[in-house]
Amino acid sequence: MMKTRMLVLCGAFSLCNISYANSYFSLNDDAGFKRFAVSAGWLHVSPTGKAQPFQIQTSVNDGMRARVGNVSMDSVINNLSDENDPVSVAGLVQFLNGLGIDELPASLSGGANIYNINEWTAANTGLEADSVNTLGLMMNYFFTDKVSLQIIGGIPPKVDIQGKGQISAPFKAVAQPEILGQPIGDLYLENNIPITNLDNYDKAASARAWTPAVQMQYHFGTSKTDKFRPYVGAGVMYAYFNELELNKGIESDLIAAGHMIQNIHDDQAGAALDGKLSSGDPYVKLDASDVFAPIVTAGFTYDFKPNWFMTGSVSYAQLENEATIKVLNRNNGAELIHAKTDIEINPVIGYLGVGYRF
Repeated sequence: MMKTRMLVLCGAFSLCNISYANSYFSLNDDAGFKRFAVSAGWLHVSPTGKAQPFQIQTSVNDGMRARVGNVSMDSVINNLSDENDPVSVAGLVQFLNGLGIDELPASLSGGANIYNINEWTAANTGLEADSVNTLGLMMNYFFTDKVSLQIIGGIPPKVDIQGKGQISAPFKAVAQPEILGQPIGDLYLENNIPITNLDNYDKAASARAWTPAVQMQYHFGTSKTDKFRPYVGAGVMYAYFNELELNKGIESDLIAAGHMIQNIHDDQAGAALDGKLSSGDPYVKLDASDVFAPIVTAGFTYDFKPNWFMTGSVSYAQLENEATIKVLNRNNGAELIHAKTDIEINPVIGYLGVGYRF
């Protein structure tokens, strides 16, 4: 539906410009140049942007209180903070572990206040688009021999998106283990809990990219006199992405993270540390924003027959959109995790084709 609206918009915009330009220039059809030109050829898109870090939020408010429930001794010890006094509660936990007790039961684990995972920036992470090749289509309407309106299209390519970096949750908690329901002291936990390593996957996601563009162009030289005519142009590109697919391995990692968050809401914070399934049914939703971007072009045409020509160009678009990843609980629609990142595409676009004027 969005594609249809954009094509109609481009067409209406073009007709309005053509009507206005004809009125402004007061041209006749016998002005000595061909009014229309079309070409088709190889279109290469090479993104130049750099990965931007993920901004991540979860539904666990900072300082949220949750019961720990059953938790393995390994999880407790592996997440102990350096803030602990070795002769206090932490020392007791390590002593119990040395006796071969491998799980702290809910009757002893007490509750915990959880910090730092409500919102954070995952440094040195992000997404980058790969280069693609496709069939390009160019259509020009000439107002004069030198001024034209160009519509740029083509077959929308499937773009692979690479992931960069390790995403971890900066988990911190203060727990109060209990004996007979009474807290016996504070136990400090702190760790960067791995969520997913984007570097471990050949690609993070893929999407089909629809990027029509409209430009005004100025052509140097004169028709029927100069076979080689350079030109420059500037306009606007619209980018729309659909058929979004997330890497299955990353999707699985995010679902596991969703279970961790739901376990905290279920008063089973220990199960979150142990990586156990929760009462929820997490699933992942991936979205990419639509965007308008300025585009500039330098190119040429070369006439090898009266109506036939070769054309080539290099364009640059200042294109940046936003990718959003949500982990939702299918049982109640609650959003467990919300992550977003800017994708700097900023493509250099090369085109080489053959065209016809009429």
